[in-house]
Amino acid sequence: ANTKDTFGGEILRDAKKNPTGIFKDNALDLIYTVVPNAKELSKDNALQAAMNFVASKGVTSVHSMGTFDDLETYRRAHAQNKMITRVYAVVPLAKWRQLRDEIAKNGKGGEWLHIGGLKGFVDGSLGSHTAAMFQPFSDAKGGTGLFITPIDSLRTYAENAHREHLQVIVHAIGDKAIRTQFDIIEDIESNSDDEPPYNKNRFRIEHAQHISPKDIPKFALWGVIPSMQPYHCIDDGRWAEKIIGHERAKTTYAFRSLIDSGANPAFGSDWAVAPPTPLEGIYAAVTRRTLDDKNPNGWIPEQKITVEESLRCYTINAAYAGFEEKYKGSLEIGKVADFVILEKDLTKIAPETIRDVKVKATYVGGKCVYENKN
Repeated sequence: ANTKDTFGGEILRDAKKNPTGIFKDNALDLIYTVVPNAKELSKDNALQAAMNFVASKGVTSVHSMGTFDDLETYRRAHAQNKMITRVYAVVPLAKWRQLRDEIAKNGKGGEWLHIGGLKGFVDGSLGSHTAAMFQPFSDAKGGTGLFITPIDSLRTYAENAHREHLQVIVHAIGDKAIRTQFDIIEDIESNSDDEPPYNKNRFRIEHAQHISPKDIPKFALWGVIPSMQPYHCIDDGRWAEKIIGHERAKTTYAFRSLIDSGANPAFGSDWAVAPPTPLEGIYAAVTRRTLDDKNPNGWIPEQKITVEESLRCYTINAAYAGFEEKYKGSLEIGKVADFVILEKDLTKIAPETIRDVKVKATYVGGKCVYENKN
């Protein structure tokens, strides 16, 4: 009851100031720091279970937003020839020196496991009212969210990482958070030796959920990758307008506007927050039908995209987002044989049935790692 809130976090309390048991964002560190570390065998078994599971969903590669400890788990599996999923292992942005030194000593890795990315945070999430917004939330008068990382620290980390040619991957959900990250990117690029086209180190903004209309063109202008998760659209679409209103919702999960502006979104899942199921993600991007089925024509339907565009976002665009496009992301001679066999052609069926399509088989490196025999 006497524990103070941390920067970028909140301990929810009742009317009598007693904690309710709900911890938001950085306040979770109070719990995480005392959770016992799992044993290596548990981690190894968890990884195998996870790889088998995502293979059954048609996933051949992941970008893992984790820790150096996670990297060691991947390395054990790789050394034992147990990898069936390709992994881009990303570590915390504040650890940029450690990543720099690790690469100098051991390199960035290869086609099964590689490093080079750093994950940071500007703000929290919309559902918890911790996404950083310019205007107050519609259902919480006066609240505009919060910053998870002090802006000066975020800027310093990004500048140093960029100088070391590391990829800066930053979570920004609210319109103010996205603008803040763009301000940092613009300052870095404007003061670097880079020339157009910008973003040789491929800055990524993770989620890019609630974009101010004036910031949409900046993704293409600065070559910034909007790394997005379509499933959140049909999940959050059930309640988002209660929090931000209809006007701000028009550029929420703005797939159509981003692609039309010249940006190249990379799609993923945000597992375990959302399921690691590309077929459900494609369904979400194409139909925008919310999970409660109350938007049969799609929530903010003008932001729908096509099946072909969605497939690009999940394949070649996602490969580009991890510096992997030269050896995967498309079916071409000379690239690795990673592919998925579906029971139906997604381009020839009713969009609303896409999420029900079954994965028949998943191949990674030409090897069948999952087969549906039913």
